[in-house]
Amino acid sequence: MDENPSQQHAKLTLSEMDLARQLFGEHNKNLHRIADALDAEIHTRGNTVIIRADDITCQLAVNIIEQLYGLLQEGYPVYGKDIEYAVSALSADHRVKLKDIFLDTVYITAKKRSITPKSPHQKQYIDAIRNHDIVFGVGPAGTGKTYLAMAMAVSALTKGQVDRIILTRPAVEAGEALGFLPGDLAEKVDPYLRPLYDALHDMLAYEKVTRLMQQGVIEVAPIAFMRGRTLNDSFIILDEAQNTTKEQMKMFLTRIGFSSKAVITGDITQIDLPSDKPSGLIETKNILRDIEGIRFVFFDKRDVVRHKLVQEIIRAYENLEKRSRAAKAVNATRADETTPQSQMED
Repeated sequence: MDENPSQQHAKLTLSEMDLARQLFGEHNKNLHRIADALDAEIHTRGNTVIIRADDITCQLAVNIIEQLYGLLQEGYPVYGKDIEYAVSALSADHRVKLKDIFLDTVYITAKKRSITPKSPHQKQYIDAIRNHDIVFGVGPAGTGKTYLAMAMAVSALTKGQVDRIILTRPAVEAGEALGFLPGDLAEKVDPYLRPLYDALHDMLAYEKVTRLMQQGVIEVAPIAFMRGRTLNDSFIILDEAQNTTKEQMKMFLTRIGFSSKAVITGDITQIDLPSDKPSGLIETKNILRDIEGIRFVFFDKRDVVRHKLVQEIIRAYENLEKRSRAAKAVNATRADETTPQSQMED
C-alpha cells in the first residue's frame, strides 16, 4: 500500500497486559470501533497500540485510548457502548475528562448495575440536579433525561434526603383523548405513565416498588392530579413536559414546597398538543432561564444512549426540518416579489 505523506504514526504502550486485553476486546474489536469512527488505522503488537492517521486524528485516538485505559485502571468495566460515548465526547471536545463523567455513580440498581452519566451534557444534568431545586432537561428522545432524573430521585429517597417521589406526566399523546380510550380512569391513564413505571422497575425490585407505592412513598399520577396540592420534602419529576399547556406548567411549578426538588423533562420537537395550545415547556424556556435556583440543561443527538441508529434518525429529521424552513423562506420571498405594486401600496 502506498504511504500517504499526510499520515502520521503514533505508538502507545499500556503497562498492564490484562487491562490492555480488556481494552482491545476480543480480536481487537474495541480498537476497530475507534478506528472506524475516526477513519484511522489501529493495530497492536503485544500491549503496544500503533495508530496511523493524520496528525489531529492520531492525537485524538491516543487521547481516547489513554482515557479508556485510565477508566479500566480505576475498576470501571469498559463496554462497547462506552467506547462509542467516549469517541463522541472527545471528538466534540478533547479537553473532556472521561473519569469525571463515567466514574460519577448516580445509583446502583437492585441488579448491582451502576448508573452513571455517559456524556458531558448528562454530567452537567446530574450536577445541576444536585445543586438546584428546579432543573429542566430539554432535548431529543433517548438522551437519558427521564432515566437519570429517576436515578437521582431513587438515590435521594434511599439516602433519606426526601420522604417521597412523585412522578407525573400530562395525559396527552399523539392526539388521543382519555375520553375515547376504553376502561376506567386508572386503565386510561396507565399507558401514559408506563415509561415511568419501567424506569422504576429497572432500579428497584418489583416487590419494593409495589410496597412503596402502596405506602404512598412513590406516587405516579397525571399532572391534573397535582392541582391544589403543596408538595413538601419530595423529589418530583414531570416527564414529557412539552405536552403541558401554559396553565398546567404554571400550576405544576407553583406546587413545589419546602425541601423539595423538581426535574422537568421534555422534547420540544415532539409536541402533541392541539395547534391552538402553546407548550408550557417552551414558555418556561423563554421566561425562567435567568431565575437563580433554576437551571436548564439542553441535550442534543450526541447524548443519545439508545441504538446508534437513533442518532441518525434524529439527524435525518433535523435535516428535513431545516429544508422545510428554507423552502418556506424561499416561498415567502417569492410571494413578496410577485405581489403587485398597487396591492403593496394599498
